[in-house]
Amino acid sequence: MKNYGTAFERHKINDTGMRIEDFDTIISSDRLMLVDFYAMRCGACRAMNYTLERVALTMSDIATLISIDTSSEEHIELVHRYNIRRVPTLIIFRRGESLWRMSGIISFERLCQIIRRQQPCNIF
Repeated sequence: MKNYGTAFERHKINDTGMRIEDFDTIISSDRLMLVDFYAMRCGACRAMNYTLERVALTMSDIATLISIDTSSEEHIELVHRYNIRRVPTLIIFRRGESLWRMSGIISFERLCQIIRRQQPCNIF
């Protein structure tokens, strides 16, 4: 995993020692979790990598990016649970609930806009 400094939180399941069993706990956070289901050999996934890195740096105050390699046998359960048929597939979670989902390529600007819309409003 590349080091992007303290403001950048990007986790690749198993790269950081994170266990699959911890996934439910992670997505149950009050914080927005952007989960990137990708495959190493996927051209669109590689194309999205730079966008996702920019989003993670820009939106680090409200969201955490988690990347899951769908080609790994260790992640089959998650692939089936979330019915991942195409990659890249992005899902935004908060408190364990899927708030938004998309498969394919999306622009940096559009993804930031979507993340901001999912952020809870603090009225007081």
